[in-house]
Amino acid sequence: MNIKIFMRMSNNMRWPLWMVLAVIVMAAVFSSCIEDAFTTSSSDVLAFNRDTVAFDTVITLQGTATKQMVVYNHSNKQINISSIKVAGNATKGHFHLNVDGVRGDEFNNVEIRGNDSIYIFIEAYLDEMERDEPTLLEDRLIFETNGVTQTVLLTAWGQDVVRINGDTISRNTRFTAAKPYLIYDTMYVAPGATLTLDEGTTLLFHDKAAIRCAGRMLANGTAEAPITFRGDRLDRVVGETSFDIMSGQWGGVIFTPPTMGNVLKHVIMRGSSIGMHCSAYGDTINCALKLVNCVLTNSASTCLATATCYVQAIGTEFSDAAEEVAYFAGGKVMASQCTFANNYLFKVPTLPIVNVFDVEYSDGTIGKIKAFFDNCILHGLVPELNEGRLDNFDVFMRYCLFKSAGEDDTHFINCIWEGDPKFLTVRDDYFFDYRLGNESDAIGKGNPALCPAEARYDRYGNDRLAGGAVDLGAYVWIPIPEE
Repeated sequence: MNIKIFMRMSNNMRWPLWMVLAVIVMAAVFSSCIEDAFTTSSSDVLAFNRDTVAFDTVITLQGTATKQMVVYNHSNKQINISSIKVAGNATKGHFHLNVDGVRGDEFNNVEIRGNDSIYIFIEAYLDEMERDEPTLLEDRLIFETNGVTQTVLLTAWGQDVVRINGDTISRNTRFTAAKPYLIYDTMYVAPGATLTLDEGTTLLFHDKAAIRCAGRMLANGTAEAPITFRGDRLDRVVGETSFDIMSGQWGGVIFTPPTMGNVLKHVIMRGSSIGMHCSAYGDTINCALKLVNCVLTNSASTCLATATCYVQAIGTEFSDAAEEVAYFAGGKVMASQCTFANNYLFKVPTLPIVNVFDVEYSDGTIGKIKAFFDNCILHGLVPELNEGRLDNFDVFMRYCLFKSAGEDDTHFINCIWEGDPKFLTVRDDYFFDYRLGNESDAIGKGNPALCPAEARYDRYGNDRLAGGAVDLGAYVWIPIPEE
């Protein structure tokens, strides 16, 4: 259809400017109407920003985060999608769509203007797989346009879990690595009961869920099969960035009196709100909590807080917290070959990396702190220790590396001041790895006599004594090839 506009004027007559502009606008409107006609050509098909919509591991019987895809019409004319639907080939799962704010499994006569696009949002809900290991489910998103069929693959890994909803463990219980445990509310380990975690066990915590242990916990992780405590969001925050970087996803782990004899080996705990807490009745003879080759990281408050108890930390990383990374109030602390580092992502902390101090009991007596930090690293965005001299405290730092300037005395012995461990961490890239880089000031600066037998191998299985000298911190330096 062609439109011709004829204008006729006498020699002594001129049109006002507004009238000329009106004619031009009308012509543009008629022209745009022509471009908005629907194409019926089979060569005018859709384009997609991805050929596969892949969900990360999905917990069965639980909704997922929403994925999105973009559908493009590169034609100059409008296009009518006669059908958008999920094929329904997955026998154990369901993929649901949202198009133009409407949720469903099939849509008809969806229009896209010329050179325009629409978003489609996709969710998954998977039935139980009846298997321990993750199971891949596939389906297809089908588009019918101008007699042409196009498909986008939908995939999800379904994972069955053992659900625990506010349970009380009142007798000796063992958790295995067969499938993850999903904890809702607070799981309580009663006095006299022991909860044993086999190597490779995974505990997933729903929002605000926690463990409160008045009994005992034995976590028997290994370098090859560590034990994991984390939130139940297994997908990604954005792009390739996973929820591992997000703190405050769940509660924490709290050891309360009369708890005693807790031993955690090769446990990786991340993303909590309050971290790990341990308190006792002023018992500094019997060890309440022992951590060996563990990682306590990314807490919305502290990673570890103890009060008036005896705690040992060996070859353990404490990293990234909104407040202190570690907080010791009274009691006895023995920390060997540990890394205390704070490069918290969501704000710049204002409290020191490690806080150690005496505590006053309700009867007015003072619970003194007695602490030894041997072959450790303290480094990060904020001062390493709480302000003040240690003259009145039984706190000793032996062969430790500090970012701050200082000098040795009776409480700081053979320490490295203004040191740089050259961590592999790159905070701006959301990459947090506290192993040592080449030319680290921590390499070979430890005292082998202060390295206990349980600290000989780091959590990756590297031998601290293989080279004779001992590296500071939780990790053995492994040379990184130059690019």
